[in-house]
Amino acid sequence: MQIQTIALIKQIDARKVALDNKRPFNNEQLSRIKRIFDVDLTYNSNAIEGSTMTFNETKLVINEGLTIGGKKLNEHLEIINHKYAIDFIEELSKNQVITLRDIKDIHGLVLRGIDDKYAGKFRDTLVGVRLSNGQIRNFTDPLLLDEAMNKFIINLNNTQEHPLIKAAQAHYDFVTIHPFIDGNGRTARLLMNLILLQHGYPPAIIRIANRANYILALESAQNGGELDGFYQVVIEAVAESIESYLIMLAQEVK
Repeated sequence: MQIQTIALIKQIDARKVALDNKRPFNNEQLSRIKRIFDVDLTYNSNAIEGSTMTFNETKLVINEGLTIGGKKLNEHLEIINHKYAIDFIEELSKNQVITLRDIKDIHGLVLRGIDDKYAGKFRDTLVGVRLSNGQIRNFTDPLLLDEAMNKFIINLNNTQEHPLIKAAQAHYDFVTIHPFIDGNGRTARLLMNLILLQHGYPPAIIRIANRANYILALESAQNGGELDGFYQVVIEAVAESIESYLIMLAQEVK
């Protein structure tokens, strides 16, 4: 791990101490923070995957239960499902370990009503992705998915890495295996945030504005490069969230 990454982790942990000193949050604070982060997380995660819903449209669907004219049913379901998945990982974060069933259940929520055949089920076909350089990368053979994901879970629950690295590494390993036919990106980010919540960190929001850097860091590592670039994308997102929490809590005091 590069010195820059280590220094960044130390800076975040210092800010996390400031955040922890304000705990426990009261119900009003929790409700306000959650309301804001649910929309922000959902909008950005879906936008990264190509959703045309705007931030304000996402907010209306989540907070008002409205349907948006001219938008596809699946885009509404992506918003609703992601909100339910956030609620689910918040409950899961109370547990010390993450199971394979947990991951399948998260994915089941992500694809509920969109692709019920594959929601919560490993893919049975070979899939690949076209990289920015035009090459095709095939992901793990479906016949090897059970073995790969069992190893993934064992490593996830036994790693002694710092929680920020653990969360980023889990995201990277998961999308590199790519166990599902669709919804891998959203599930990976939810899993990453489940790990962060388990350890008392706020969720990391990978913003649509940072999509290019995010994808490039992933591809670079998958092509044999160092993982520090991807670690830093995740860690910087956590840093932003901590500052947002502190600002919102300061506003409550005023």
